[in-house]
Amino acid sequence: MITTVLAFLLTLGVLIVVHEYGHYRVAVGCGVKVLRFSIGFGRVIWRRQASPQSTEFVLCALPLGGYVRMLDEREGSVPAAELGSTFNRQPLRNRVAIVAAGPLANLALAVLLYATASWIGVSEPKAVLGPPVAGSAAEAAGLKSRDWVRAISHDGVEWEDVRSLTDLRWQVTQAALEGQTLQLSVTDSDGRAMRNVRLDLSRVSSRDVDAAFMRQVGLGAAFSEPVLGEVKAGGPAAVAGLRAGDRVISVDGQTIVDAATLRERIRAAVKEGVALDQRWLLQRGDSSLEVVVRPRITQDARDTSQAVGRIDAYIGQPPAMVKVTYGPIEGITKGAERTWEVSVLTLRMMGRMLIGEASLKNLSGPLTIADFAGQSVNQGLAYYLGFLALVSVSLGVLNLLPLPMLDGGHLMYYLFEGITGRPVSDAWLARLQRGGVAVLLMMMSVALFNDVARLLGLH
Repeated sequence: MITTVLAFLLTLGVLIVVHEYGHYRVAVGCGVKVLRFSIGFGRVIWRRQASPQSTEFVLCALPLGGYVRMLDEREGSVPAAELGSTFNRQPLRNRVAIVAAGPLANLALAVLLYATASWIGVSEPKAVLGPPVAGSAAEAAGLKSRDWVRAISHDGVEWEDVRSLTDLRWQVTQAALEGQTLQLSVTDSDGRAMRNVRLDLSRVSSRDVDAAFMRQVGLGAAFSEPVLGEVKAGGPAAVAGLRAGDRVISVDGQTIVDAATLRERIRAAVKEGVALDQRWLLQRGDSSLEVVVRPRITQDARDTSQAVGRIDAYIGQPPAMVKVTYGPIEGITKGAERTWEVSVLTLRMMGRMLIGEASLKNLSGPLTIADFAGQSVNQGLAYYLGFLALVSVSLGVLNLLPLPMLDGGHLMYYLFEGITGRPVSDAWLARLQRGGVAVLLMMMSVALFNDVARLLGLH
């Protein structure tokens, strides 16, 4: 819990400081006097000001945002000697640059963070597939358990190496959201028998990017050997005499090639509320033996109305892992590409939510951000930097939306001024500000509701 809170506060702090520093640095560069640089809102808990004429830097009690207050005639009288350093008297290009600098600073930070994570390197599952989900696009393509996806192509001409299962899922998710068809270059897990398969994603429903969406795509967990791990004392596995390290060869005569298939056979060992005996053929060391296993009955976590079998033992070995790293130039290039891809994906999802083609359940708020911040910190520095980059992109893109109260809303006003030669009237500014507040409050309410629903297991 403490780790989650600290990671969340660090995430907010870094992103807010970078965003506001973008505004501050460009404002100073344009000759605008900055009165206050604030991190957070509400009561001031820390203050620093070198002189009465310099910028006041403050830290406030509610760290959910920040602002840069500039000298502006619209906010009070300004001495004649300082009129040239007011924001409102700046030429249009300067005002545009100052306002756009915050979101652009977040996007630039994301490039650097993604690049740094790629230089450090992250351990990710090797792109060796477990069994595809029944009825999915992956099954229809002819993908099988133990298939190793080596390269991917959108046109069958230009191919890109697949470095890990995470890399594969990212590219497939983007293609599925666009209803595209991909070509995959596949070998067996030992790198032999290369073939190409056609993964048609045009029929995958992309309303929600969630577990159901990934099941339609059909790329399940990484391949895992059907070997037992820890066996819980007193559970069905222990009662049957199973031990950690036992390799399962078959269940009721059906060959078991991976842990996912074994888990499904155990889950299915229930008929009309009664657990069914299963005959397992095991390899233990250099010998083989046959045992009868009767799973216990429990409720399915995904569907509480359904009864499934459990044996109280860890099923499967950890998947093969690869460390994905990039060189100095390649890392920067990859960081820029990933920032662009995430930005485009974010805008597309927002657009789909706006027209009803994607669910509002895709909106996340501070509770979800805090949860993922804590998880990523526990996984290591590179994972946390990747998470921080993702949130930085989201913040940058969100602030560029043409909504009043956001930087994008101000840029919209300046676009109007550039086209018409006159600024937006005060009356219209007031109306648009009220509308912007209403839209933002609605988005925040939906995001917070989604956060609570996820925590309660309702999503």
